Order: sequence, then C-alpha cells, then structure tokens
Amino acid sequence: MRVLTGIQPSGKLHWGNYFGAMKSMFDLQEKGENFMFIANYHAMTTLRDGAALREATKDVALDYLACGLDPAKSVMYRQSDVPEVQELAWYLSCLTPMGLLERCHSYKDKMAHGFDATHGLFAYPVLMAADILIMNADLVPVGKDQKQHLEVTRDLAQKFNNAYGEIFKLPDAYIPETVATVPGTDGQKMSKSYHNTIGLFEAPGAVKKKVMGIVTDSKTMEEPKEPEGNSIYELYKLFASAEEVGTMASNFRAGNYGYGHAKKELLAAYHRLFDPFREKREALEKDPGSLEDILRDGAARARAAAAPVMEKVRSAVGL
Repeated sequence: MRVLTGIQPSGKLHWGNYFGAMKSMFDLQEKGENFMFIANYHAMTTLRDGAALREATKDVALDYLACGLDPAKSVMYRQSDVPEVQELAWYLSCLTPMGLLERCHSYKDKMAHGFDATHGLFAYPVLMAADILIMNADLVPVGKDQKQHLEVTRDLAQKFNNAYGEIFKLPDAYIPETVATVPGTDGQKMSKSYHNTIGLFEAPGAVKKKVMGIVTDSKTMEEPKEPEGNSIYELYKLFASAEEVGTMASNFRAGNYGYGHAKKELLAAYHRLFDPFREKREALEKDPGSLEDILRDGAARARAAAAPVMEKVRSAVGL
C-alpha cells in the first residue's frame, strides 16, 4: 500500500496541523510505503515572495523531521524536484473539462475571500491529480475540504484510462476518524484563517502568552465547571495521558480549580511533548547540508517511483 501526503508551505505549522495531518502521517509510515511532498508549486498560487517560499519550504521539512518523520520509512521531497509532475499535469489538462473545475468548491471559496482569479488557482485540482497519479498512490489522507479534489483526481484518472487504456489506478481518500478538531485560542477551529493558532515551535514566551490567553467563560475559580467542550480541556486531551485527563476533569467538576490552573497544566503538557522535538529541530537547523541531503534523496526516490508511470503515459499519448 502506497500512501501519499502533501503539505503546502504557506505558513508556520501549528497544533492543529500536528494533531491532524502530521500525526496521522507518522502513524501511516509504520504501515506501508509513505510518500510526503512539500507542495511548493501549489503555494505559488498565493505566495509571491521567492525568499519567503524557500524559507517556508525549509521550515516544513524541519518541522516534519523534528516531530517524527523518518527518512528511512518515508520519502520526503519538494514538489518542484520532480518535474514529471508538471509534465503529467499538462497531459491531464488536455482531458479536463472546464465544467469540472468550475464546480470545485475550493476555487469558489477563495474567490469569495478576495483571492486573484488566476489560472493556477483554477487549475489547482489538475496539478493535485498529477501529484497523486504520478506516484501511483493507493491512499491519500485528506481533510473533508479536500475530498472533492480527490474525486476530481479519480475522474481524471478514469478519463485518461478511457482514452488511452488502463494506466492509472484510482486512489482512495483516507480520512482518519480519530483526528480531532483542534480548538484555537478563541474556541473556534484552530486555523491560520482565524488568526487563533499556536505554532509548533514559536518562542516559549509566545506559546505561554497564547495559552494563558485562551478565551474562557466568566466562571470563578470556586465554581464547578463542565470540562467537555472547554477549549483548555479539549486541548489538554491531545497532549496528556488518560489518567491526567481524568484528573483535570475531576478538578473542574469539583470546583476550587480555576482556568489559570488548567492553562498552566496544558502548557506543561505541551512542553513535555514538544521540548524534545524543539531540540531535534534546532540540531537539524544547524546542519543545512544534512537537510538538503534528505530532500535530494527523497527526490531521487520519488522520481524513481514516477519513472515507470511516466514511461507508460508518454507511450500511451504518442510521445
């Protein structure tokens, strides 16, 4: 089983990223072939600063390696290091109905939020299809907001197969049931769009300020409180053991336990998990040559996987 995951280098990764796509991917690398690419081509639809894109790409690689990606078990590569992706995107574009792209929710949503109506943004699902199909992926972990793009991938694979013969397998979406909705500092889903995130590797002082600033209700320390639905408690469940979570729940219900106490426990739980990751990241950052070696090796392995697929595609289309 081959699993393919992509991540856009469009901003600093946060707690929601870790307990969503990242942790799920680290679990999957123990179960089969795992491919993970940094989607720097996709990021160009919204990021127009070359230096910032290079830095963001490096940051994503460092974050994943620090938090658990194992280069011996997973193939990590930059999207731009596999030129076969763009070549396949053109072949697929020649079969893609305009109506299919016009119906994509993501494009409509970005237009509603004031993004420029560029061809790159419009054709984003075609490039995503090329990312997936060139690697012959069986499973693609996606969020619910990306599920439609995977359906487009399957549609394009089927159109290509109908036109040229059975070349592509139809990949399946993988939406882990266990992935929690991670609340942000304001109680909404943690998202860069809501400006309510806590970065994985922000300065410790900044993390503390954000944790202590998590929005709560006005109940006094003495009053009993219901833990379920409380943002501090919901975040603590992601970091702490079952026993620790049970203790916090009991403390909330008993009263004489304030939100400030809970926030301090959440902060301590964050440090227990992430301080070793932070140390590993700092060591990796001091050795840029090793990071580049990992990415180049990943690109070589990815291109080796793409080569037989591309050979079939070129032959089928007459090139």
